[in-house]
Amino acid sequence: MSDIQRFRSPYAFRGMPDTTYTLITSLMRLGPGCNQFEGHLLRNFKKYATREVLEHDSFWHWLAVAQHHGLPTRLMDWTFSPLVALHFVTSDPILFDRDGVVWCINYRKVHQFLPESLTSTLHQEGADVFTVELLRDIESLEEFDRLSDEKFALFFEPPSIDDRIVNQYALFSVVSSPELPMDEWLDSHDDMYRKIIIPAELKWEIRDKLDQANINERVLFPGLDGLSSWLRRQYMSPLRPVRKEDEQAPSLTARYPAQ
Repeated sequence: MSDIQRFRSPYAFRGMPDTTYTLITSLMRLGPGCNQFEGHLLRNFKKYATREVLEHDSFWHWLAVAQHHGLPTRLMDWTFSPLVALHFVTSDPILFDRDGVVWCINYRKVHQFLPESLTSTLHQEGADVFTVELLRDIESLEEFDRLSDEKFALFFEPPSIDDRIVNQYALFSVVSSPELPMDEWLDSHDDMYRKIIIPAELKWEIRDKLDQANINERVLFPGLDGLSSWLRRQYMSPLRPVRKEDEQAPSLTARYPAQ
């Protein structure tokens, strides 16, 4: 950023272990008609999770908490850290025979297509991305979708719910349609992103170097589950063949989805 003489990247990163994976949300994975389920999912989450969530007033806080705990939503997980993105490319050795990918999206360029009301909010705050506080005047996704006839996307930082959010340097994207994947929206804005392909033959080398840099499950998923996953992979032979029962077992990315 030349105006402040600092080196601040405008990119958000998302790592995926297979280049065939697309930028569809967990809500879209529910199948056709997923837009009909969106409101029901969040309403019931709020009903049953009230005792667990301290902030009850902000719709966006609720949405972030729901996404963080695995509820199917239209949000998608990203990170400010390219190293964290590489972790998700290389976290599951069972997929090391496939090329991976890191998506890099310029969120400043994405935000150039926001409705005027949201653009003004960012300018007034002097910010590049939103927070749940900056979005609190929008009280539902239906209201969010009605802000513009043209589809748009934005990035916002979730509240620091726990150490996992903080350590992963996380942020979320949201598109103004429950059925529009981010990569389809990007098709008409190809100057906003790049895809870095991670060849399969480099995955073990990258994985070992990330572990040496302390970018691993023990740090990104604090607790005994993350520790166990890290240790399991640390003592796995890179030459060990993938057995049929391995393919049936839940992978690390299934247990700790980057979606």
